[in-house]
Amino acid sequence: MTEAFLHYVWQHQMLDRGLTTTDGQPVVVLRAGEPNHDAGPDFFNARVRIGEVEWAGNVEIHIHSSDWNAHRHQHDAAYNSIVLHVVYEHDADIVLQNGKKPFTLELKSYLHPSLVANYESLMAPATAKAIPCADRVGEVPPFLLNAFLERLTVERIEAKAAVVRRLLDESHGGWEQTCYWLLARYFGGKVNALPFELLAKATDPRLLARWADNRQRVEALLMGQAGLLDRYFEDDYPRALQADYEALRSGAGLSPIGDYLWKFYCLRPSSFPTIRISQLADLMSQTKNLFATLLPMTEVSDLERLFNRQAASYWDNHYQFDQPTAKSAPKHLGRMQADLLIINAWVPLLFIYGVDHGQQHYKDQALHLLSQLAAENNAVIRRWQSVGVNPANAAESQALLQLEGSYCSQRRCLECRIGYQLLKHI
Repeated sequence: MTEAFLHYVWQHQMLDRGLTTTDGQPVVVLRAGEPNHDAGPDFFNARVRIGEVEWAGNVEIHIHSSDWNAHRHQHDAAYNSIVLHVVYEHDADIVLQNGKKPFTLELKSYLHPSLVANYESLMAPATAKAIPCADRVGEVPPFLLNAFLERLTVERIEAKAAVVRRLLDESHGGWEQTCYWLLARYFGGKVNALPFELLAKATDPRLLARWADNRQRVEALLMGQAGLLDRYFEDDYPRALQADYEALRSGAGLSPIGDYLWKFYCLRPSSFPTIRISQLADLMSQTKNLFATLLPMTEVSDLERLFNRQAASYWDNHYQFDQPTAKSAPKHLGRMQADLLIINAWVPLLFIYGVDHGQQHYKDQALHLLSQLAAENNAVIRRWQSVGVNPANAAESQALLQLEGSYCSQRRCLECRIGYQLLKHI
């Protein structure tokens, strides 16, 4: 038994009828009250009829009555407004700081056995099931599940907004610069997100824009600032990049980041930083105002075309400088990676832009983009599919990622609409 469960039961009044206090007086709950997440009583502004008298005040909840004294509430005047002490088990009489004795309601005999069994099933050890309700999620009506997923999609975007907000603060509200930094970060994927962000911050987008009509110089600038050109090369292409970078470096006073930051180990060669930097160079050479270019795009197909960049032809048969490969093929970013840029970078940025400018159509546009994209395919989504929950698009797959990451894995079933539906189904 946990206090969190008792709070939940009280808030939603999941109790058998015919309640009586420990001294035998009938109790009718007119209003459970407002949950208090700060110090003080657990529920404010409750209304209960005890016997023939209607009381208005606060409610405190404990597992045992004796917890009142263990928590030292008997010395705290903030609890003098208590009109009802709700406990799972009454094991001691208590008094308020002012000497009065509150009414006590013992819940033990008013909790339906199925309700407790449902709760215990959901709260099974985390190692037992990644999705606590895996065996019963099919009992939730589709319209309730879909409504909850819609809310979770927005919650997922808002969770990602923390990175957007941080970059906006660092750029002093510069949307163009934030867009460039954010997209660069996600070009690095999970493994190289930080070095890509540092690379973007070390390379002024205005300098990239100045050389946008010379793709090789854009790549030279990015490779050089990445610290990847500071050695001897045998191949002509890296030597040409090195020469371009040195010319740019002397004129602009550039300082590269450390090459030790880049991670190649355990990555697919197509995701090596060298390939991704070349593809980023291709993107940055296509437009001088990236954010302004993206803002009016309402169709996923247009964004995919812009983001699906190709590495320079040298990389057709290379993954690292001076290390040719047997096979030769153009190195495109690929539609899947382009979609991840839309999902993880552009959609949150567009949504927050709509929030900050009070323009709902940009928020709607962000959600519309997710609805156009295919559902993601990863271990989490496959787990949901195995229990019969099949996302129709990226908006729903993002919602399921949010659901497992922020609710299921943390056993926040009492805050989940699915958990609520299953708990009340007794």
